[in-house]
Amino acid sequence: MELELEDPNYQNNKSKSLVTKGTAPFLLKTYALLEEGGGGGGGEKEYKKIVSWNDEGNGFIVWSPTDFSDLTLPRYFKHNNFSSFIRQLNTYGFKKTSSKRWEFKHEKFKRGYKHMLVEITRKKSEATTAFLKSNCGDEDNMMMKNGNQQTLMEENENLRKEKVELETQIAQFKALEIKLLDCIAQHMGPK
Repeated sequence: MELELEDPNYQNNKSKSLVTKGTAPFLLKTYALLEEGGGGGGGEKEYKKIVSWNDEGNGFIVWSPTDFSDLTLPRYFKHNNFSSFIRQLNTYGFKKTSSKRWEFKHEKFKRGYKHMLVEITRKKSEATTAFLKSNCGDEDNMMMKNGNQQTLMEENENLRKEKVELETQIAQFKALEIKLLDCIAQHMGPK
Protein backbone atom coordinates (compact mmCIF):
# COMPACT_ATOMS: atom_id res chain seq x y z
CA MET A 1 0.00 0.00 0.00
CA GLU A 2 1.60 3.24 -1.13
CA LEU A 3 0.49 6.51 0.39
CA GLU A 4 1.39 9.87 -1.09
CA LEU A 5 2.46 12.70 1.20
CA GLU A 6 -0.04 15.47 1.66
CA ASP A 7 2.28 18.26 2.79
CA PRO A 8 3.01 20.36 -0.35
CA ASN A 9 5.99 22.01 1.36
CA TYR A 10 7.81 18.73 1.91
CA GLN A 11 10.68 18.77 -0.62
CA ASN A 12 12.58 15.50 -0.18
CA ASN A 13 11.49 13.54 -3.28
CA LYS A 14 12.96 10.21 -2.17
CA SER A 15 11.04 10.27 1.10
CA LYS A 16 8.04 11.92 -0.55
CA SER A 17 7.08 8.91 -2.66
CA LEU A 18 6.29 6.56 0.21
CA VAL A 19 5.38 7.08 3.81
CA THR A 20 4.55 3.53 4.75
CA LYS A 21 8.07 2.09 4.80
CA GLY A 22 9.16 2.04 8.42
CA THR A 23 5.94 3.61 9.71
CA ALA A 24 3.98 1.64 12.28
CA PRO A 25 0.62 0.40 10.94
CA PHE A 26 -1.10 1.66 14.10
CA LEU A 27 0.02 5.22 13.32
CA LEU A 28 -0.98 4.99 9.66
CA LYS A 29 -4.43 3.66 10.58
CA THR A 30 -4.95 6.32 13.25
CA TYR A 31 -3.91 9.05 10.81
CA ALA A 32 -6.15 7.56 8.10
CA LEU A 33 -9.23 7.41 10.32
CA LEU A 34 -8.81 11.11 11.04
CA GLU A 35 -8.13 12.09 7.41
CA GLU A 36 -10.76 9.91 5.75
CA GLY A 37 -13.60 11.21 7.87
CA GLY A 38 -15.46 7.91 7.64
CA GLY A 39 -16.71 6.04 10.63
CA GLY A 40 -20.34 5.69 11.48
CA GLY A 41 -21.60 5.61 7.93
CA GLY A 42 -23.49 8.85 8.48
CA GLY A 43 -21.18 11.11 6.53
CA GLU A 44 -18.35 13.42 7.52
CA LYS A 45 -20.53 15.76 9.60
CA GLU A 46 -21.75 12.93 11.85
CA TYR A 47 -18.25 11.42 11.97
CA LYS A 48 -16.71 14.64 13.31
CA LYS A 49 -18.96 14.19 16.36
CA ILE A 50 -17.09 10.92 17.00
CA VAL A 51 -13.44 11.87 16.33
CA SER A 52 -11.63 14.77 14.66
CA TRP A 53 -8.43 16.75 14.51
CA ASN A 54 -8.32 19.56 17.06
CA ASP A 55 -8.61 23.13 15.74
CA GLU A 56 -4.82 23.57 15.51
CA GLY A 57 -4.31 20.23 13.73
CA ASN A 58 -1.64 19.18 16.23
CA GLY A 59 -3.76 16.59 18.00
CA PHE A 60 -7.08 14.84 17.84
CA ILE A 61 -10.18 14.51 19.98
CA VAL A 62 -12.38 11.47 20.49
CA TRP A 63 -15.72 13.15 21.08
CA SER A 64 -17.67 9.98 21.73
CA PRO A 65 -15.60 7.05 23.06
CA THR A 66 -18.62 4.72 22.85
CA ASP A 67 -19.31 5.47 19.18
CA PHE A 68 -15.58 5.47 18.45
CA SER A 69 -15.33 1.95 19.93
CA ASP A 70 -18.48 0.64 18.27
CA LEU A 71 -18.24 2.30 14.85
CA THR A 72 -14.72 3.48 14.11
CA LEU A 73 -12.22 1.11 15.75
CA PRO A 74 -13.57 -2.05 14.06
CA ARG A 75 -13.20 -0.40 10.63
CA TYR A 76 -9.47 0.21 11.14
CA PHE A 77 -8.33 -2.30 13.76
CA LYS A 78 -9.05 -5.91 14.73
CA HIS A 79 -10.75 -4.82 17.95
CA ASN A 80 -13.22 -2.31 19.35
CA ASN A 81 -11.55 -1.75 22.71
CA PHE A 82 -11.03 1.94 23.49
CA SER A 83 -8.66 1.13 26.37
CA SER A 84 -6.42 -0.88 24.05
CA PHE A 85 -6.37 2.02 21.60
CA ILE A 86 -5.30 4.41 24.37
CA ARG A 87 -2.63 1.96 25.57
CA GLN A 88 -1.23 1.86 22.02
CA LEU A 89 -1.21 5.67 21.89
CA ASN A 90 0.76 5.69 25.14
CA THR A 91 3.36 3.26 23.78
CA TYR A 92 4.03 5.70 20.95
CA GLY A 93 4.40 8.67 23.29
CA PHE A 94 1.02 10.36 22.79
CA LYS A 95 -0.15 12.46 25.72
CA LYS A 96 -3.69 13.10 26.91
CA THR A 97 -3.87 16.88 27.04
CA SER A 98 -7.21 17.56 28.67
CA SER A 99 -8.90 16.22 31.77
CA LYS A 100 -12.31 17.18 30.38
CA ARG A 101 -12.16 15.37 27.03
CA TRP A 102 -10.26 12.61 25.21
CA GLU A 103 -7.71 14.79 23.41
CA PHE A 104 -4.33 13.35 22.44
CA LYS A 105 -1.20 14.99 21.04
CA HIS A 106 2.22 13.97 19.81
CA GLU A 107 4.73 16.52 18.52
CA LYS A 108 5.15 14.56 15.26
CA PHE A 109 1.50 13.65 14.68
CA LYS A 110 -0.03 16.61 12.82
CA ARG A 111 -2.68 17.16 10.19
CA GLY A 112 -1.06 17.37 6.75
CA TYR A 113 2.32 16.06 7.91
CA LYS A 114 1.99 12.34 7.27
CA HIS A 115 5.71 12.16 6.41
CA MET A 116 6.51 12.77 10.09
CA LEU A 117 4.80 9.53 11.18
CA VAL A 118 7.94 7.57 10.34
CA GLU A 119 9.75 9.50 13.09
CA ILE A 120 7.35 8.27 15.79
CA THR A 121 8.66 5.13 17.47
CA ARG A 122 7.43 2.90 20.25
CA LYS A 123 8.75 3.75 23.68
CA LYS A 124 11.04 1.05 24.99
CA SER A 125 10.20 -0.30 28.42
CA GLU A 126 12.72 0.33 31.19
CA ALA A 127 13.41 -3.40 31.41
CA THR A 128 14.21 -3.60 27.69
CA THR A 129 16.44 -0.55 27.89
CA ALA A 130 18.33 -1.95 30.88
CA PHE A 131 18.72 -5.30 29.10
CA LEU A 132 20.10 -3.62 25.98
CA LYS A 133 22.51 -1.52 28.01
CA SER A 134 23.72 -4.57 29.92
CA ASN A 135 24.23 -6.58 26.73
CA CYS A 136 25.90 -3.89 24.63
CA GLY A 137 29.29 -2.64 25.56
CA ASP A 138 32.95 -2.50 24.78
CA GLU A 139 35.54 -5.25 25.18
CA ASP A 140 36.38 -4.29 28.76
CA ASN A 141 32.74 -4.55 29.65
CA MET A 142 32.60 -8.03 28.09
CA MET A 143 35.70 -9.13 30.01
CA MET A 144 34.20 -7.81 33.22
CA LYS A 145 30.99 -9.71 32.48
CA ASN A 146 32.97 -12.90 31.82
CA GLY A 147 34.84 -12.40 35.12
CA ASN A 148 31.53 -11.84 36.90
CA GLN A 149 30.12 -14.93 35.26
CA GLN A 150 33.09 -17.01 36.44
CA THR A 151 32.72 -15.65 39.97
CA LEU A 152 29.01 -16.47 39.96
CA MET A 153 29.70 -20.00 38.73
CA GLU A 154 32.25 -20.53 41.50
CA GLU A 155 29.85 -19.16 44.09
CA ASN A 156 27.10 -21.40 42.73
CA GLU A 157 29.37 -24.46 43.06
CA ASN A 158 30.28 -23.50 46.65
CA LEU A 159 26.61 -23.14 47.50
CA ARG A 160 25.90 -26.60 46.07
CA LYS A 161 28.64 -28.11 48.25
CA GLU A 162 27.34 -26.26 51.32
CA LYS A 163 23.82 -27.53 50.58
CA VAL A 164 25.07 -31.14 50.47
CA GLU A 165 26.91 -30.64 53.78
CA LEU A 166 23.81 -29.14 55.40
CA GLU A 167 21.63 -31.98 54.13
CA THR A 168 24.13 -34.48 55.62
CA GLN A 169 24.05 -32.64 58.97
CA ILE A 170 20.23 -32.65 58.93
CA ALA A 171 20.22 -36.41 58.34
CA GLN A 172 22.68 -36.88 61.24
CA PHE A 173 20.55 -34.71 63.56
CA LYS A 174 17.40 -36.65 62.62
CA ALA A 175 19.19 -39.94 63.42
CA LEU A 176 20.35 -38.48 66.76
CA GLU A 177 16.79 -37.30 67.49
CA ILE A 178 15.46 -40.82 66.93
CA LYS A 179 18.11 -42.29 69.28
CA LEU A 180 17.33 -39.71 71.97
CA LEU A 181 13.58 -40.37 71.73
CA ASP A 182 14.23 -44.13 72.02
CA CYS A 183 16.42 -43.53 75.05
CA ILE A 184 13.78 -41.34 76.69
CA ALA A 185 11.09 -43.89 75.94
CA GLN A 186 13.16 -46.66 77.62
CA HIS A 187 13.70 -44.59 80.79
CA MET A 188 10.11 -43.37 80.95
CA GLY A 189 8.67 -46.78 80.25
CA PRO A 190 6.52 -48.74 82.75
CA LYS A 191 7.95 -49.13 86.20
